[in-house]
Amino acid sequence: MNHTLQKPPYIASAAAVKLHRSLFIADLHADSLLWGRNLLKKNEDGHVDIPRLIEGNVGLQAFTVVTKSPRGLNIESNSDRTDNITLQAIVGLWPVRTWTSLKERALYQAERLHLFADHSNGEFVLIQNQITLQNYLKSRGSNPHITAGFLGLEGSQAIEGNLANVDALYDAGFRMMAPSHFFDTEIGGSAHGIQKGGLTPLGKEWVRKLESKKIFIDIAHASPATIDDILKLASRPVIDSHTGVKGTCNNIRNLSDSQLRGVAQTGGVIGIGYWNTAVCGNNVDSIVRAIQYAVAVVGSDHVALGSDFDGAITAPFDTTGIVEITDKLLAAGLSERDIRNIMGENVLRLMKENLPQ
Repeated sequence: MNHTLQKPPYIASAAAVKLHRSLFIADLHADSLLWGRNLLKKNEDGHVDIPRLIEGNVGLQAFTVVTKSPRGLNIESNSDRTDNITLQAIVGLWPVRTWTSLKERALYQAERLHLFADHSNGEFVLIQNQITLQNYLKSRGSNPHITAGFLGLEGSQAIEGNLANVDALYDAGFRMMAPSHFFDTEIGGSAHGIQKGGLTPLGKEWVRKLESKKIFIDIAHASPATIDDILKLASRPVIDSHTGVKGTCNNIRNLSDSQLRGVAQTGGVIGIGYWNTAVCGNNVDSIVRAIQYAVAVVGSDHVALGSDFDGAITAPFDTTGIVEITDKLLAAGLSERDIRNIMGENVLRLMKENLPQ
C-alpha cells in the first residue's frame, strides 16, 4: 500500500548532492510503525526504515502512530463506526490488549520504536527530551551515520476520552499529538468527519494539558473550526505535520493562507507532504511548488518536510531520494539558508526550544 514511482538510486546534481550531505534533514510524518516491518533492516517495501534514513542523510524522523482508520476512507466524510486497524492488529499478531483498546495500540507501536532504538547498536536514537536531543546531536557531529526519531499520535481518539491517558502516552515517549484523524473525536472535529465541528470542552482541556507537558499540537487532518480554536488557544508553537496548501492544491485536506499565517504566528511549522492529495501531483515539482508557495506566504522559517511516508500513499521516491527535493529547491533559486531551514533546521529549532527538559 506504500508505493514509489521511482526506484533507487536517485539522481541529483553534484551541487545538490554536496549541499544535501551538509544538511540536517527532518521529516515530520511517517506511519512506518503500522505495517510490522523490521525497521532495523533495509527493506524493499515501503518508504522508511533506519538504514534508508541514514542513507538519505535524514537526521530526525517523526514516527506517527495510527490507532483507528475507517473503511472506505476519503477526505470528505467519514464516521467512526468502522475500523481497519482492528484487522491489522489481529492479522499482524499484535498483543490481544490492542484488539479492543486504541490506547494500547498506541502504546504497542511506541514499544516497538523503543525496541528498535535499544537494538540498533547506537544507529537510532529515540528523542524524548532536551538531554537525549543534545546527546544525539553531539554524537552525530562526529558520526553522521546515525539517525533519530520521535513519536507522534495521529488522532487523539487514543486517549479514549480520558485526559489521564495523555500522561501514559507521554511516559511512552509521545511528543506530538493531533486532535483527530479521519473522523471526529471527543477532542474535536476532523476535516474528513461528519460534523466537522471545533474543539469540544474536553478538547480545550486537552490543549491546556498538552501545552503543560510540552507536547506539540499537530493540526493535520483537523477541521477548519478545530484549527481556528487551537490557534486561538495556543501559547506554544503549533505544527501541521503533513499537509498541502490550498494555493497550489485546493481541497478540504489542505491549509488556507490564513491558516498558514496562523501557524506561523504561534512560532510553528508546516510540513509539506509528498502525495497527490497534498500537492496535486506525484512528482518532486509538485512538492517544491507547494513549498515555494508556503514560503511566499509565511517565510522559510515556518516551512518543513512532512512526507506522509508509509501512510498508504504513492510517493515519488523513498526516504533515500529526498536529495531530489534539495536539487529542485536549488534549481528554483532558493538560498542556502532557506533550503537549510526547510529541509530540517526549522524542526530542529522547535525541538531545541520546546522539548521538555
